[in-house]
Amino acid sequence: METVARSDPAADAPAASNDMTLIYRQSRWTRLTHWLWAIALFFMLLSGLQIFNARPQLYIGKESGFGYNNTVFAIGAENTDQGPRGYTDVFGRRFDTTGVLGWSGPPGQETSRAFPSWATIPSYYDLGTARVVHFFFAWVLSATLLVWLVAGLINGHVRRDLAPRLDDLRRLPRDIVDHAKLKFHHTREYNTLQKMAYGGVLFVLLPLMIITGLAMSPS
Repeated sequence: METVARSDPAADAPAASNDMTLIYRQSRWTRLTHWLWAIALFFMLLSGLQIFNARPQLYIGKESGFGYNNTVFAIGAENTDQGPRGYTDVFGRRFDTTGVLGWSGPPGQETSRAFPSWATIPSYYDLGTARVVHFFFAWVLSATLLVWLVAGLINGHVRRDLAPRLDDLRRLPRDIVDHAKLKFHHTREYNTLQKMAYGGVLFVLLPLMIITGLAMSPS
């Protein structure tokens, strides 16, 4: 981490002008990779919603299709006495989501689509472009994650700042209670919950997302 010196704003007092506050922040390389991840995840999310629009249904089981009844989540539109309405099905329970999910668009130009145009990349229906955008930023995410991991192992960042120690595990119950009471301790080191959350995202969720995403990658 970098150490940044910041002077006290009360500069009218001579003694205060020499008072320096140390602020610890991540290295430039860590900040760069995290911003790249944020940008990549943004484009992956919105292009992923466009891909989902091609068939807005989720299933349980190894097989799916029109002849199966194993849908657990679906977004669509239907004609009713009040006109077209959008709906969202969750485990067989239907919710009216007209205007946001299933049926949306400018007044008089509504169309049937799962996620609205303002929430997808591109805004118009184009599965091919959405897949290109999605997988391009997926590779950006994968490459920067790998580079960050290698650099973190070499410079000791992973071992020093992220790996939970025995003392961290002993403090875990107290950290949980403090967070439940909204009592946050701002120090240079991550607390136990921060280490577990950080590690869970970086070493479990992101790799799992990449591995499962490779199953969709064009050959």
